[in-house]
Amino acid sequence: MNTSTLKKTLIGLAIFLWLGAMLTGLWWYKTRFIRPFSETTAVFSGQQLRLPNSIAGSGAIRFVHFWDPACPCNVGNQQHLVEMLEQYAGAVEFYHLQKSGSSGQLPKALRGMRQLSDLPGSQQIPASPAVAIWDQAGQLAYFGPYSEGAVCSSSNSFIEPVLDALLNNRPVRAANTLAVGCFCNWQQDLDK
Repeated sequence: MNTSTLKKTLIGLAIFLWLGAMLTGLWWYKTRFIRPFSETTAVFSGQQLRLPNSIAGSGAIRFVHFWDPACPCNVGNQQHLVEMLEQYAGAVEFYHLQKSGSSGQLPKALRGMRQLSDLPGSQQIPASPAVAIWDQAGQLAYFGPYSEGAVCSSSNSFIEPVLDALLNNRPVRAANTLAVGCFCNWQQDLDK
């Protein structure tokens, strides 16, 4: 075999291997990070929610993140939640409540949030991810999703306007909301 043919064969083999690696990488990315989005409508009603006695009453604004480790919809709001932790540090107390019976941990960047083992009334919430915000007087100001749609960011969020209004001593009462977005069922399946 002459050098010219060997060189062409090696170049062809390298291109074939590179193309195979690219297709494998694309397949891996697609199966790991790209999820189908099915619009789910959820009615969030917060009348039943109460802060645990240990943090109830007057004080700082309290923010509770409801999350289920098995829910792929959490991925869409994690970076947004990290940004809010930084933006409102010191002005808002951040907590999280994990779905009962689930297992998993928050990403490292969110572990600064305090964990709640229980929140009275949380068994009846319809879906996650969700957020509840209590004002300085200990009254529920907001309960619902972070935003509408497949992902959440500061550009489509319901949360920053609520927090900003509360920090400026403007009252907010939005404990009942209807939203279409990426949500996972929160309530335990009673049929099992």
